[in-house]
Amino acid sequence: MTRTSTVLLAGLTALACAALPAALPASGSDAPSATITGGDGPRPVVSEVIQPQAQIGRSWVGSVEAEHELSLGFLVLGNMAQRSAELGDVVKAGDLLAQLDAAELDAVVRAAEAGVAISRAQLGTARDANDRAAELLDRGVANQSAVDEATNSLAAAEANLRQAEAQLEQAREQRSYADLRAPTDGIITAVNAEAGATLDAGDPVFDMAAGDTREVVVSLTQDVASAMQMGTEFDIVLISNPAITGRAVMDRIDPVSERTSRTRAAHLTLAEDSHRAFRIGALVNARLAAAGTRIITLSDGALIAGSDPAAVWVVSGDDRRLSRTPIDIGARAAGRVLVLSGLGEGDEVLIRGVNSVTEGQTVGPRTAPEAIR
Repeated sequence: MTRTSTVLLAGLTALACAALPAALPASGSDAPSATITGGDGPRPVVSEVIQPQAQIGRSWVGSVEAEHELSLGFLVLGNMAQRSAELGDVVKAGDLLAQLDAAELDAVVRAAEAGVAISRAQLGTARDANDRAAELLDRGVANQSAVDEATNSLAAAEANLRQAEAQLEQAREQRSYADLRAPTDGIITAVNAEAGATLDAGDPVFDMAAGDTREVVVSLTQDVASAMQMGTEFDIVLISNPAITGRAVMDRIDPVSERTSRTRAAHLTLAEDSHRAFRIGALVNARLAAAGTRIITLSDGALIAGSDPAAVWVVSGDDRRLSRTPIDIGARAAGRVLVLSGLGEGDEVLIRGVNSVTEGQTVGPRTAPEAIR
């Protein structure tokens, strides 16, 4: 049985009620009444014969969204003088999206550039003075103190130039903050400010879908969300044009429920050959790709207490001996548990009194759960 044919318990209550034996009383009942005694031979047992059932198909309406969303804003406050990007624009990394009124920042840059020019001129003068002092000292005209003074003046001029250049670099960096550019390739999905608006640092101007990867987001009830397995495949159909279809895979489910609807958002990553066919914001229908395949469920009363991994008792052979069998289980609902692996069609599994028997024990004839209700 493949993973995709066993991973989902999508129609939780419906599956338990419509396709499988009804859930038994509380699984913790291991008192004598949980098994049927009889005669001097092996006692009859309540068991269930595994019969895979068709999985109930489910579908959900969702929307196509970018897998990675960015909120873009300026790093400095100011008035927005120009907006170059519009809703739906496809942009490349580095494209200019908007600009602040940069008159004051430009003035700061010009002042810093003037400061660098003055410092360079002062450095040239200090260098000439230092060279002259050294030459006069060699000729015996000047003393050492004059040379030391010229050397100190040269060092101060060099320090002043370094400081002026740092101030210019800082001013230019601040000026660059007045230009809002796309940090990566993507699509503008929202415009939050217009030209002329006064903005604080960090105020969102655009929302942007980064990159090319898209996902489908659907809302799942708590029960369905707990039954879903990561990697589950979905068929995606565009509602406005059902001829456009694609595939998606369950990537993650938000851990926290939406406050009002009490549902959890499930994120389905569209296959690479599918995402170009679906525009961001489009409404789609997401249907389980495995709908109609057969799955195995079992009464949760069959699980042996304290077993890790989970295990059940399987009745084997003509002598009807018990063997402890580890199984891989999934979600639970309505007294049933989804069996991912470890059991097959026709296996007889003990579902009552499971904590009062031992490995290799011989048991009596089978009693169906329905017979003891």
